[in-house]
Amino acid sequence: MGSRGKPDSDLISPSMKSWAVFVRMMCKPSRRNPKRGVKEVMKTEMTEILRPDMAGIDRAATLLRSGGLVAIPTETVYGLAADACNGAAVARIYAAKGRPSFNPLIVHVADADDARRYGVWSDLAEILATAFWPGPLTLVLPLAPDHGLSSLVTAGLGSVALRVPALDTAQQVLRAFGGPVAAPSANPSGRISATTAQHVLDGLSGRIDAVLDGGPCPVGVESTIIGLNHPRPTLLRAGGLPVEAIEAALGETIDVANGAEIIAPGQLASHYAPNARVRLNALSAEPDEVLLGFGPIEGDLNLSPSGDLIEAAAQLFDHLHALDAMNKPIAVAPVPDHGLGRAINDRLRRAAAPR
Repeated sequence: MGSRGKPDSDLISPSMKSWAVFVRMMCKPSRRNPKRGVKEVMKTEMTEILRPDMAGIDRAATLLRSGGLVAIPTETVYGLAADACNGAAVARIYAAKGRPSFNPLIVHVADADDARRYGVWSDLAEILATAFWPGPLTLVLPLAPDHGLSSLVTAGLGSVALRVPALDTAQQVLRAFGGPVAAPSANPSGRISATTAQHVLDGLSGRIDAVLDGGPCPVGVESTIIGLNHPRPTLLRAGGLPVEAIEAALGETIDVANGAEIIAPGQLASHYAPNARVRLNALSAEPDEVLLGFGPIEGDLNLSPSGDLIEAAAQLFDHLHALDAMNKPIAVAPVPDHGLGRAINDRLRRAAAPR
């Protein structure tokens, strides 16, 4: 460890560094097509659609300060943001999503210094934050004294889930707002997560104040959640950062939660679900089904014809939305259960679970 508790740089493997660099590069504004997927400022009946420019960022921050709900893009999925210190605003998240009140929310902050204000920091937190923040990693820590967060954010637990997003637009919103933002995925509770502004509007239009349209989310699955409020680091939810990279950073394997209690987002048995029934590990579709393919198994849509798990993760929710619109049961081809495949399979198992 370094003199301030930070890991020495030679403890971080080249593969870990390259993954962190990849995520951060994906989250920078595109010079070639910076307005891809961005619509003009307009209003639906109740929900404003904001551009990711200075006016849109300022409007989003103003709405958050007034207790409003704003869907914002991150590198993982769109998050439904509210002031994490305003109990009435956080209650609106639960109402808009139809979310069970026992399911805690992730608090998004601009940097690790902000995170230290809300969670009790540790050497393990420092190692992981240094290696992977900003990025698709959430750390669950004991609540810090005088944290000031609404108890609804933590669902009454003595811990808090904290994340520093990498997407430039999300960072701009956090810095313009100037405080912590509670932001679960911007979709009705238990349904497919939103990776575009249109997905948000399809599920929440009229229930929220605005959506900031930053185009498609580059990672495409939610963050990996690691519990550091256990005797050992524990995987609470697989996500956009491979577990293998986390274990390499820590120099040890991590435990996996048994799911007996809800202590972090994304742990409900039925979650991320389309309206249609989902059948897993299908090599072909039944006559009444549509097929989500992977690699050589072709279907109505294919997560990645080349078998690239990064591409598959980025396409997952968008393809599920498209297939669900066909109003037929969805069969899904097998996906390898390593790297980002672990997160993809976690989402698919929950989507297929009994409801």
